[in-house]
Amino acid sequence: MDAAEVEFLAEKELVTIIPNFSLDKIYLIGGDLGPFNPGLPVQVPLWLAINLKQRQKCRLLPPEWMDVEKLEEVRDHEQKEETFTPMPSLYYMELSKLLLNHASDNIPKADEIRTLIKDVWDTRTAKLRVSADSFVRQQEAHAKLDNLTLMEINTSGAFLTQALNHMYKLRTNLQPSDSSQSQDL
Repeated sequence: MDAAEVEFLAEKELVTIIPNFSLDKIYLIGGDLGPFNPGLPVQVPLWLAINLKQRQKCRLLPPEWMDVEKLEEVRDHEQKEETFTPMPSLYYMELSKLLLNHASDNIPKADEIRTLIKDVWDTRTAKLRVSADSFVRQQEAHAKLDNLTLMEINTSGAFLTQALNHMYKLRTNLQPSDSSQSQDL
């Protein structure tokens, strides 16, 4: 799975919009949406919210966790803990990127939020690198990766898989095999 596929999954997350149009319920395969009434909040998937925002048909409300004070708490908690802490959303990075790119005018203190999200990401990425390094050095057979998001697993997965594959090859090449026979000349 690549980053675009993870972002695609994140676009299914529900966000709140305030439409400026009227429309009855929309019946989609993924579920019913609406009704849409001007000025009344309604939850829709992120992909639809971005589409409506681009066509100036709504105003996006940021998720509750997308607040400077709450993100500062998340960042500070993540920096204090040795292990990964639960994130406010499984798709915090993708939602932040999409919302800040397409609706930053609807998000108070968007630049501060962008910085805080980056701080959280950097902290978690550093923890992941340290964990992977420890995992490889101790030659462990399995690891417990609680509270990682799909994007975090996706960004480190290829590297970690490749590193473990190389370690396996090195270990198997160092062990004498029973089937090898010496040849007399």
